[in-house]
Amino acid sequence: MEDNSVSILGRFRNYLSLIRFSHTVFALPFAFIGFVIAVVPFHNQFQWMLLVKMLLCMVFARSAAMAFNRYLDRSFDAKNPRTAKREIPAGVISPGQALLFTFISSVLFVVTTWFINSACFWLSFVALFVILFYSYTKRFTALCHIVLGVGLSLSPIGAFLAVTGYFAWLPVLFSLSVLTWVAGFDIIYALQDEEFDRGQKLHSIPAALGVKNALLVSTLLHVGSGIFVIMAGVEGHFSWIYWIGTLIYISLLVYQHALVKPNDLSKVNMAFANTNGFASVVFAVFTIISILIQL
Repeated sequence: MEDNSVSILGRFRNYLSLIRFSHTVFALPFAFIGFVIAVVPFHNQFQWMLLVKMLLCMVFARSAAMAFNRYLDRSFDAKNPRTAKREIPAGVISPGQALLFTFISSVLFVVTTWFINSACFWLSFVALFVILFYSYTKRFTALCHIVLGVGLSLSPIGAFLAVTGYFAWLPVLFSLSVLTWVAGFDIIYALQDEEFDRGQKLHSIPAALGVKNALLVSTLLHVGSGIFVIMAGVEGHFSWIYWIGTLIYISLLVYQHALVKPNDLSKVNMAFANTNGFASVVFAVFTIISILIQL
């Protein structure tokens, strides 16, 4: 009985590792922002069950996207020394198991949206297409980073729709900030595979433009993200607390570019995971506090 429990726990950990569950910290804080905006400035009733459904949608959608990405890229991951120890090439999870996990997560995502509202349900198919389609994009376009950004940018809009059932300009601004932020840091992350991608005829900004120019594109995207959070602050008439969060957020974007240099990529992982995870959480906390004190 004990061995069986350990085995089940081990399998659960393997699947969490497969989908890099800890990276949920990137988009989830912005989903909370979208949810709180819908409840407070737009004067909608707060519902605990709706919040739970929104969180489940985030988990199911991201799990489907990550598992499918690992399934589709399994042959490339096996050839790349950086990714050869991932669950599928290492034999910890079979391709069939990953594909089944993708299917179950996708179904659970769509079913959960059915219990939210009709707008979320019908748009769930569009969202699912975007986040699954991303896994194909490295095969034909260097704009794959933008597609990834689009996928994660759906989080504040989706959370807002879950509460209201309609679109508004303010959550769209936050979504645009997520799009440019994610695309920018994904380019930084892809710097590690510049030579590998070229050798395998995979497409990315670093493979197409080289390290120096890729960092320039990433910088421009992050400038755009900073502009969008400023526009959102103006549009939302948020308090001074929001602007402190914005300053920290922009400072962390600048900091990650100081960490990664064309001739020194040793701190890419620190810039990708630690800095961006901290930036999203801190920004969300300051934004939500700013909104709540305006009650």
